[in-house]
Amino acid sequence: MLELFITSKTRRKIIVVYTKYPDFRMHVRGLAKMIKEDPGNVQRELKRLAEVGFVIVKDEGNSKVYAANPRFLLYRELQGLVLKSQARRGSRQL
Repeated sequence: MLELFITSKTRRKIIVVYTKYPDFRMHVRGLAKMIKEDPGNVQRELKRLAEVGFVIVKDEGNSKVYAANPRFLLYRELQGLVLKSQARRGSRQL
C-alpha cells in the first residue's frame, strides 16, 4: 500500500526503517547494507529526506550519521501509515 504513495523503492525502505525504529541512527553504507540497496541511491534519498527535515544529519568523526527527526511535521502520520501497512501485510500472510 505504501508503494502507491511513495514511488521510490529506496526512499520507501528508508522511511520504513526510520518510522518503525525512531531511535535508529546509521551512516549511509550501514543503512545501504541493511536495506540491500546501492549506497549511492541511499545517499541521494537521505539527502532529499534531510532537505525536507525528515532526517537529521550529524557529523561523527569522518562520517555523517542519519537519524529520524520526530519533530518533522508529518512524522507521526508517516509512522502511522507505515505501521498500518506493515500490520496489514502481516495479516495477509496468515
